[in-house]
Amino acid sequence: MDDNEKYQDADPGLPQYRKLYEVLRSHILNGVYHEGDLLPSENELCTVYGLTRPTVRHALDELVREGLIKKQKGKGSIVHALPTGIGILSVAGTTSALGNRNLETRIISGPEVRRWEDNFFFPLPDPYIESGCIYMERLRLVNGKPLFYDISYLPNINLPRFTTRSFENKSLFDTLRRHYRIEVTGGEQRLWAIPATPEIAGYLQIDPGEPVLHLERKIDTNRVGYSFYSSLYCNTEDYALYGLF
Repeated sequence: MDDNEKYQDADPGLPQYRKLYEVLRSHILNGVYHEGDLLPSENELCTVYGLTRPTVRHALDELVREGLIKKQKGKGSIVHALPTGIGILSVAGTTSALGNRNLETRIISGPEVRRWEDNFFFPLPDPYIESGCIYMERLRLVNGKPLFYDISYLPNINLPRFTTRSFENKSLFDTLRRHYRIEVTGGEQRLWAIPATPEIAGYLQIDPGEPVLHLERKIDTNRVGYSFYSSLYCNTEDYALYGLF
């Protein structure tokens, strides 16, 4: 499928700029364009995809906002250096930081609807508690080595068919963005070192009692009044955390 076919095959409900954004974003993350490469000019993108210049600029501005390109006057849109860490603190998500080729996602549990845990680690609004949460456990690996164990909690509000979706080797952030138009905008987090329990040590393939980094995160989104949560246990022996949040 060529670029134009990919563009035409995109979700018909997406705005035109989002369709172009998704195509260009995929090319950058999958190595079609490398650090320092120039994207096609605005005129070329207008011609290839049959778009207006404001629409193309809107798509490029989204890539700038995500940190995937930078614009240089007189040259154009230049692919930005991608982070070399694991990126879990970045609003672009882990997959954006490492590229799909190095990152593997294994589903341990879910996604499934559950009641919220008692004494949840962040205060919850009443509508969240009343609606329940979508619970999912994942193991993320880089080059075959377990890097972190991730427990996600999403309010079960206006996420149709979410529990039927496959997340094996898929990005949660990408799924929310592509299918629900939910984008991460920031959030808050707590982090500290803890000794690994036997369960966590088993997932991360380390000895029980070894130190791991524990993060509790409240992740805010562009959907008004909608946040989701995660509890992560990270083995940072070989990879440093990187990114803005």
